Amino acid sequence: MENKIKEFKHLEKWQGTLASCIRCGYCFEHCPMFKHTGWESDAPRAKIITAFGLLSKEIQASESAADKLFSCFYCKRCEAACSSGVTLTEIFTDARKDLVEMGLKGPGTTSTTQLNCARCLICVGACPHDARSYDNGVVTDTSKCQACGICLEVCPAGAAKIKNNYGTGRDELIEKAVTFLDTHESAKAIIFACNWSYYPELQASVLPDSETKEDNYEILVNMCGGRLEEHVLMAPFLNNAWGVMAAVCPDDDCQHNGNLRAKKVVESLRNTIKRIGIDPERVQLVQIPAGDKALFQAQIDTFVDKLNKIGPIR
Repeated sequence: MENKIKEFKHLEKWQGTLASCIRCGYCFEHCPMFKHTGWESDAPRAKIITAFGLLSKEIQASESAADKLFSCFYCKRCEAACSSGVTLTEIFTDARKDLVEMGLKGPGTTSTTQLNCARCLICVGACPHDARSYDNGVVTDTSKCQACGICLEVCPAGAAKIKNNYGTGRDELIEKAVTFLDTHESAKAIIFACNWSYYPELQASVLPDSETKEDNYEILVNMCGGRLEEHVLMAPFLNNAWGVMAAVCPDDDCQHNGNLRAKKVVESLRNTIKRIGIDPERVQLVQIPAGDKALFQAQIDTFVDKLNKIGPIR
């Protein structure tokens, strides 16, 4: 018992909570990583089982086990769905602390710094979780990083990176937007939805497109509004979109203050397109409380109606 406490001094206090998980699997239906890969090993339930195995020594601390526990966007959708009330992300964080002390640091979905870092320290000041610091170079405390990606968007040198984006990186979002616009004749709008404010139900379920979505808009889940860049929002317009909407958390309800940065980015884009003769009403930002799908759908419908009145860009 003493060795276990020594090796997992942070995780040890969760022993009883780990045992209370009934392995129901409600959590993985709402996990963006599971939705992207389809592998249960990427789902919250697997992470809880891994943490339990590490604590009981049924699983050895290894790079592969660490990679799973360091792969999390901290959207807390799993906690909202948990029938046992387990605070999964707190468990993951404490498991990370122990693994870091063992020399296992991920990176999983945590941010890293590349050699082209200019050492301007903008990312250090911008990190809402105090995960970045300077120690003969910019380093990330991977036990604190919550993969919000704000450091990526403020880095002028492009040196901040998240290796594993699970379909939520800037390139992936642009590719999905372009593909939708190119393959749907009635395509009009791209909706960038913050995962914290957009709560898709039964993400694991797969139904025909005709039963699950409209053809005139596409919802792309972005992990945080703070990760949105002006050129990501502009990309749909370069591929014949009529409009773009960004959905973020309400004021004082964003874990990363990403909604404040998103407001500035959207306002900057509105000013840019206005200067080139495009109606700025084609770019909208809406604030959606967590889980309020009815409000989100109403905002989308209103936006699409507005685009129908404005018409295509000529």
